[in-house]
Amino acid sequence: MAEVHDLAIIGGGPAGLTAYLYAARARLDTILIEKLSPGGQVLVTDFVENYPGFPEGLPGWELMEKFVAHVKKLGFNQKLGEVVGIELEGQIKKIKLAGGEELRARAVIVATGASPNKLGVPGEKELTGKGVSYCATCDGPFFRDQVIAVVGGGNTAVQEAIFLTKFAKKVFLIHRRDQLRAQKILQERAFANPKIEFIWNTVVEEILGKDKVEALKLKNRQTGETSILKVDGVFIFIGTRPQSDFVKGLLPTNERGFIITDCEMRTEVPGIFAAGDVRAKACRQIITAAGDGATAAYMAEHYLSSES
Repeated sequence: MAEVHDLAIIGGGPAGLTAYLYAARARLDTILIEKLSPGGQVLVTDFVENYPGFPEGLPGWELMEKFVAHVKKLGFNQKLGEVVGIELEGQIKKIKLAGGEELRARAVIVATGASPNKLGVPGEKELTGKGVSYCATCDGPFFRDQVIAVVGGGNTAVQEAIFLTKFAKKVFLIHRRDQLRAQKILQERAFANPKIEFIWNTVVEEILGKDKVEALKLKNRQTGETSILKVDGVFIFIGTRPQSDFVKGLLPTNERGFIITDCEMRTEVPGIFAAGDVRAKACRQIITAAGDGATAAYMAEHYLSSES
């Protein structure tokens, strides 16, 4: 029979890595399953300046490099693979991977994070990778001295719009409301940036272009008027959707698919916890994900002690 781990952590972002750190210190037999490189969405974040202890800020990849280095000091048992389901065998959790492999653990922490929302408009899917992007750090350098648009009004949209001015000669920031939701300090920087022009109360109805993005069809939500905005690319930052499809039917989620837990990261299923951006909560930041991970590991340790 396959080995049964004490704890399986699914996802290697800030929540998963912190959970691993705490579980390793508790001397739990722990395995972390990640389908890509450890670090999660933070790897494609240009710059992090609100994580305590780094007053000058640092690139997202560098912060995650420090997380990984920390867990490696304790012995990092990592498995590359995509989890497609979890089944219960009494108190044992059977974790099913793409390709048919299975892992077994007494407790599980789901820390799979979230991925970018799509606009869902004509042309978006067809032109993704051809001028439509969800990652400024990845694709910004391709738009040097070009005109681009950013869609969104939250922290990520505004921060990435500012970052993109390093390359583009002009950045249009398109927001469906008449004011931004981003933190005030980010708003101040964006308003002061001469390369950024704001288009308020407006939504994108269609992304136009044959082999690459050529323009956006816009609609003013107040007047109903439509217009064409010529751009070379569009970056979409309109929130995230949880990576929780593989637990549907097993764990309760809210209407948007985020996993419901109590304040101690416990789900309705004993021995299964959720942490980080995949969890239903108000604030999704690196620091809160790390805090979730620490709490989840602590509670997992208590659960395992009570079950032994």
